[in-house]
Amino acid sequence: MKRLNTFLTAAMAAVALMAGTASTLRAEDVVKVGVVIPLTGGFQSNGRQISAALKAFVATHGEQTGGKKVEFIVKDDGSVPDNALRISQELVTNDKVSILTGFGNTPTALSVAQLSKRAKIPQIIMVAATSSIMKASPYILRTSWTIPQVASVIGKWAPENGAKRFVSVVSDYGPGKDAEEWFAKAIEANGGTVVAKLKVPLANPDFAPFLQRAADEKPEALFVFVPTGAGAAFMKQFVERGLDKSGIKVIAMADVTDDDILDSMGDPVIGVITGGPYSTNHASPENKAFVEAFKKSNDGMRPNMVAAAAWDSLELIYKTLDKTKGDAGGDVFVDAAKGMQLDSPRGHISIDPETRDIVQNIYMRKVERVDGSLYNTEFKTYEKVKDPAQ
Repeated sequence: MKRLNTFLTAAMAAVALMAGTASTLRAEDVVKVGVVIPLTGGFQSNGRQISAALKAFVATHGEQTGGKKVEFIVKDDGSVPDNALRISQELVTNDKVSILTGFGNTPTALSVAQLSKRAKIPQIIMVAATSSIMKASPYILRTSWTIPQVASVIGKWAPENGAKRFVSVVSDYGPGKDAEEWFAKAIEANGGTVVAKLKVPLANPDFAPFLQRAADEKPEALFVFVPTGAGAAFMKQFVERGLDKSGIKVIAMADVTDDDILDSMGDPVIGVITGGPYSTNHASPENKAFVEAFKKSNDGMRPNMVAAAAWDSLELIYKTLDKTKGDAGGDVFVDAAKGMQLDSPRGHISIDPETRDIVQNIYMRKVERVDGSLYNTEFKTYEKVKDPAQ
């Protein structure tokens, strides 16, 4: 009996060891990706688009790449930087994620940068667009766009096409300051001028007094940057104050005529010109497939440039893991991602090997009614634009 007990004890120990080994192997066969996004709060429209893009991407591409299963763990940061940092720490420490992505605004991206740097965790930016983010950690990659990248193109295009005297109206936070600065630099270099620079509070903005001040300057056009989702309120107040009949044009960053809400903004936005990296009706086979997959997975919802950037972040993760054969270690992953080229829904994009930032086409677009719906129709392309601030 004693020998039998000894045998059973040894057998149970062996089974436990084998189970532990199997468990370890299973863990090693999974790459966990933490997706930190604003599903609530002031930037929740970004989180909504990212979540929808993730759903469509997994439905289209599956959950395997580089010989590994990819597990996405989605967390809501409520648009608050402190939340983003706490959640990211928990994802790294408790959930053992190898990659962090998402980041629906600049403050949340910057709040996590030191964690990314210390822990050597790849941090892939889907939205946050302030140029300086890239300097905060050598493990940051970006697939969205930068404010200077877009604003400098608008500042070049506008004076070549009849509008040289501007008032700039921007939201008062990092991206708004970037937009104001780089638009002014570009337009002044091309023979134009900014006669007044107005900054609107980010939280609960009332554009009316700023629009009145802008109108008093009698500019040819307004240069406008507000976050995705706030464009409808801006254009509503622009019309309510009669500025649509004053001859003052709106030439804006793409966020103002966000594809997610554009069709609900109505006739007042027809003819508004914007610069940006993507339009839902961008003409390419890749975009047609993307829009169809996105709508199929999300009850007909229309993707915007945030969704396209999120899709490209996921594509970057999959292609990089495929290249590294599933190795998500910070140095290996980032080195493999540098120089990566993708055929995106928005056109060809690449990751600059020097800056780890995106290189892409920037399009000038005009709001038009197409088949009964409003779209940003691209009419001029600036190819392979890098961030001029880096």
